Amino acid sequence: MNLVDSSGWIEYLQDTPRANLFADPIEDRNALLVPTIALFEVHKVLSRRLPVELVERCLNVMRLGRVLDFTDARAIAASQIAAHHQLAMADAAMYSMAQEFGATFWTQDADYQGLVGVNYFPKT
Repeated sequence: MNLVDSSGWIEYLQDTPRANLFADPIEDRNALLVPTIALFEVHKVLSRRLPVELVERCLNVMRLGRVLDFTDARAIAASQIAAHHQLAMADAAMYSMAQEFGATFWTQDADYQGLVGVNYFPKT
């Protein structure tokens, strides 16, 4: 199983030079987990840059994976992760969902560097 951080989705959906870092987990739809928080963050960023129709198509690509709601149990798990690793709420929520499913977490966010189960690609 794979879970891609919002920053990875944005790279992929905008086809940046770093998109290839996230292509394999994103394109393996049967093993792809997509937190609703990632949908929120990607929509927030892309809607500032792209037309509404294109943003919706990007979100539909994300929805090809298994979309994970942020339930009350997941909120508590995220709170525990946040406290343990000093992560912000959205970061902790996504990481805790990856941990819940034993998924590899793909990111370029330095806050996750060194955490178990993380494929981290530093920004240059």
